[in-house]
Amino acid sequence: MPELEAILLVGGQGTRLRPLTLGTPKPLLPTAGVPFLAHQLAQARAAGVRRIVFATSYRAEMFREAFGDGSRFGLTLEYMTEETPLGTGGAIRNAAEALTCGPDAPVVVLNGDILSGHDIADQVAWHVGRGAAVTLHLTEVDDPSRFGCVPTDDEGRVTAFLEKTPNPVTNRINAGCYVFTRSVIDSIPEGEVVSVERETFPGLIEAGALVLGYADASYWLDVGTPAAFVKGSRDLVLGRLASPALPGPAGDLLALPGAVISPEAKVAEGATVGARAVVEAGAKVTGSVLGDDCVIEAGAIVADSVVGTGARVASGAVLRDAVIGDGAVIGPGNELLAGSRVWPGVVLPECAVRFSSDV
Repeated sequence: MPELEAILLVGGQGTRLRPLTLGTPKPLLPTAGVPFLAHQLAQARAAGVRRIVFATSYRAEMFREAFGDGSRFGLTLEYMTEETPLGTGGAIRNAAEALTCGPDAPVVVLNGDILSGHDIADQVAWHVGRGAAVTLHLTEVDDPSRFGCVPTDDEGRVTAFLEKTPNPVTNRINAGCYVFTRSVIDSIPEGEVVSVERETFPGLIEAGALVLGYADASYWLDVGTPAAFVKGSRDLVLGRLASPALPGPAGDLLALPGAVISPEAKVAEGATVGARAVVEAGAKVTGSVLGDDCVIEAGAIVADSVVGTGARVASGAVLRDAVIGDGAVIGPGNELLAGSRVWPGVVLPECAVRFSSDV
């Protein structure tokens, strides 16, 4: 049997995650101690995928630098870059030029900003067994209006694809992992801007092609916002989503090599402490992501936040649901709450801010 191939969509700029993504693509952000994509690569390999084509655009060279030929992951990796953004369908069609499989083979398509515990191998088997054109992973959410709403019939056939509709007919949504039959990818116009959500999927349904929904209730998270990114890292550390890429056992905290945590500090609730980072006595860090070489001084409180590489949080400062850019300094007594973001290199002097959304 030919090796199973996949396309990984990683071309987005991740604007909702700024300032974290100003210099680093979203899929490469450190998540539970490793680049986010390391978790996806490990899951794909566990499902039987052996060859993955990266569909890149924004800072494309950084993906090759991070993952190389894929050999250390037990994978073969190829890279295809869009010179101009082509949309989801155009990106898939462009990346397909590097596929080696035949027209009837299944091809897994993954979105580079999704954490999922669903069974990819079972989704592929469902697709192949039913002879589908495309099989979509579906999950249920509380607010489906933010996503592509996907109703199905009793046999799992998708009856419509309603992208971000204000009046969803079901809470079952597009979860961002697809299995295409290769010939269907080849039918997408080459070199054109195409949306699979708005054009390809609705077009296939209208034409009577078999588009299936693979629904399950396993862990699923879109990590497109800072709060979701922090949650994803926290859940991986705590073991709520198992990942072979986690660089240590699941537990209350993950400390990377060289991290120094005072015995008098509290670090818990799925926090990650980056390499050579320092957490001083009396500091409290919960559910947060601390970058490499950052310093959390005595008495500071960091909850559900991201502190970038080389940043410093001074004694008495409080961060809750905040994002601190690389190299920034938060002076003593500052309180940053509820979605506050501090750009890289910014220095907030003592008690400069009680609350800010963007500094």
